Amino acid sequence: MARQVFTQEMQRLQDEVLALGSTVEYALGDAVRILKQRDFEESRRLMANDWQINVRYHDIEQGCMELIATQQPTAGDLRVIAAMIRIATELERIGDYAKGIAKINLLIGDEKLLKPLVDIPQMATKTQGMLHRSLLAFSRKDLALARTIPDQDDEIDDLYNQVYRELFTYMLAHPETIEQGNYLLWAAHNIERAADRVTNICERVIYMITGQIVELDQSSDELRVPISPSEVEPVDRGS
Repeated sequence: MARQVFTQEMQRLQDEVLALGSTVEYALGDAVRILKQRDFEESRRLMANDWQINVRYHDIEQGCMELIATQQPTAGDLRVIAAMIRIATELERIGDYAKGIAKINLLIGDEKLLKPLVDIPQMATKTQGMLHRSLLAFSRKDLALARTIPDQDDEIDDLYNQVYRELFTYMLAHPETIEQGNYLLWAAHNIERAADRVTNICERVIYMITGQIVELDQSSDELRVPISPSEVEPVDRGS
């Protein structure tokens, strides 16, 4: 493979990562909007379309592995390839969180929501913003941007803790709402984890640019995880 063709393939894969990121960004926002509007048909559509995210992820991974196997990338190129594989992995997981929120909407069923959703949509909007900027940092190789984005994770953690306190208090006072309350907690938890995945993306961008492995995760140790309803996916405590 001539260097020009190699460069073109690298650019194509980077464009694919950005396209996957855009799809996932909208999926996360759509999942929360659908939950807020209680639109069951749209939940089914979002869940059914998750395979497209998975296929794009695997295509990126395969393309990157072929470049490594058939070429002799420079150290800088190899870092970009490794970053693309890791970023695509994080994006695929965020897509799973969106799918999980869509499934939660179906599991709640025809019940009226315990309260209008305010903090959960705010969490989603902030996480979408973080994700969008992390992809800009990747495409522009913007080190300063990659370093500052994870600071916003604290705001999402604060909102998550607020959702947890409010729902937990409500469930104590109204035990009949425990099932739905726990589903809503898992929706919030999925968004909080998605923000953590964005932090991971920023760490990969920094590594891609500098070759340095950094730890940007500033998540509070006080975050609480709701009791896992076995049928809700994904249940993920990994990084």
